[in-house]
Amino acid sequence: MRVVVAALLLSGLLVSGAAGQSTTYHPTVYAAASLTDAFPKIAPRARFSFAGSDTLAAQIRQGAPAGVFASANTRLPLGLYRDHFCSKPVVFTRNALVLIVPASNPARIHGVYDLRRSGIKLVIAAQSVPVGAYTRQVLKNLKLSGVLRNVVSQESDVREVLAKVALGQADAGFVYSTDSRTVAGKVKTIRLPARAQPNVQYGICVVSASGHKAAAHAFVKNVLGARGQRILRRYGFLPRVEPKH
Repeated sequence: MRVVVAALLLSGLLVSGAAGQSTTYHPTVYAAASLTDAFPKIAPRARFSFAGSDTLAAQIRQGAPAGVFASANTRLPLGLYRDHFCSKPVVFTRNALVLIVPASNPARIHGVYDLRRSGIKLVIAAQSVPVGAYTRQVLKNLKLSGVLRNVVSQESDVREVLAKVALGQADAGFVYSTDSRTVAGKVKTIRLPARAQPNVQYGICVVSASGHKAAAHAFVKNVLGARGQRILRRYGFLPRVEPKH
């Protein structure tokens, strides 16, 4: 009898354990397109939706089933926070803008001021997308806003800008430095003057409507933790806090 009881108890424990494992929840993360390569390395079992941050923010406002929102700026998550759609966002990494040209560089662009030449085909992101807003800030800082007349296409996220330049469909484009690294050999990177660089900070928050807030908070904790920060730096992102000189 004792053997039977022990066997039943063991069976119950196994069933209970299996049930616990089956209910383990992995958060759904809505993240900026520039995080496409890095974020899955931080949480391989999470579910991700990568796109332009403005598109993702709009989807969250419409009730999309996101648990975490990671934006390429702080303005969008702060807007969601003010309207009670997410927790107060925190900065989790930074980035920088660069100018890219196709590897063959048919337009012979060697610096940002070359974009003033007529006939240059420039591709940028739409102004509502963080990288598009940063691009316009760079041009304004350099007194080059007139270059916008050479824009032939405005894309919905940074990876679309990257793809058009890498495929030779444009002479130049503005992307994050992290994105330029993903197509080595297909584009050349041109650094921008330090005075032109905008303050590119990424914000992350937990979506208020999430039914699995514990998992969402755990993901954010992982991103902010030492391992998550190491992975982000490995992919070229900058420390979340600018080092003091």
